[in-house]
Amino acid sequence: MNRVTLSLTFPEPQMSDPYPADQAQSDALRARLEAWLNQQHQRLLEEVMAAWQGALGHFRPDQALLAQFLEAVADASPATSPSDPGLASALDLLEGATSQSDLLKRLLDALSALVERSALFVIKQGLASPYACRGFEGAVPLRTLAVAPPPELVALIQGPTPSIRHKGPAYTALVAPMGGLEAQELAIFPLRHKKRAVALVLVDSGQKPSLKHPEQARALVLVASAMLAALAAGRDEDSRPRTAPEVHPSPSPRALSAPVEQAAPAELDGKTRAAAERLARVLVGDVELYFPAKVSQARSEGNLYGQLRDELERSRSTFVERFGEDVEARYRIFTNTVIHQLCDGQASRLGAAPWP
Repeated sequence: MNRVTLSLTFPEPQMSDPYPADQAQSDALRARLEAWLNQQHQRLLEEVMAAWQGALGHFRPDQALLAQFLEAVADASPATSPSDPGLASALDLLEGATSQSDLLKRLLDALSALVERSALFVIKQGLASPYACRGFEGAVPLRTLAVAPPPELVALIQGPTPSIRHKGPAYTALVAPMGGLEAQELAIFPLRHKKRAVALVLVDSGQKPSLKHPEQARALVLVASAMLAALAAGRDEDSRPRTAPEVHPSPSPRALSAPVEQAAPAELDGKTRAAAERLARVLVGDVELYFPAKVSQARSEGNLYGQLRDELERSRSTFVERFGEDVEARYRIFTNTVIHQLCDGQASRLGAAPWP
């Protein structure tokens, strides 16, 4: 089949041709049409905007939507809040601590209201020594061998890591002295003093499937760290004498190298006595904290001075350099604190101490 091609040819306009007669009329019609279209577009846009503004007034939540909101809020609500009475009572318990050792005992008591099991390990010479526990079967032997921290526990002790929340060598090493029964969930927190870990706090769920209040437990450890620093310094902004030296926790309290002004042997004013009693509690608390086995044995044998002569003499020397031998000889503040905290109030358990 042959293809037929139709070709139309229009004459090229010549420059000399006159302007088409109907061109002006076409331009006028086009202008009127564009004006009408713009007018209709503007009117339609105004009607749409009016309808939209009117519809916004009907956007009100109905009962079904409110019910969904209430259900979602109930599902997302935590079991406890920072204002939980249990946490408030735990904080009150910590606030009453009078020494470092008393603070550690109170911390474990406070944690027992929030978690199933808790244990505390004192860091000495890079090792974690069991100090006390709550919730574990039986008591932790005071002569339990210290735990050599695995690498991840070393990272927690030396680094900025806030906690360990998973099972592994760190948890296994710490729970072994407690009987070795591992729980489903756990948390290990460092108890720090001036950015240095001085103890480890272990909490776990025991035989329960989950650890109920790990964040509340962490909050208590942070509060205890702050209080530990205050107790170690032995100062209170309201009653601290200006010349009171800063006392740092150490296994063996060192005597102060620089002499300080001694208090007069006259009647002690309230602030000076409060400062002296506070420093004595800190020094004696250090002995109890870092030498629990010796203290326990001395209590049973009734010879505290014989068991802890070097430690007690160093602590007493620190106290005397601050407040003077005459004050201690007259008021026996340090000696009475030793008897009260380490001898259960029985002077006979102190033994043959050469103090007046």
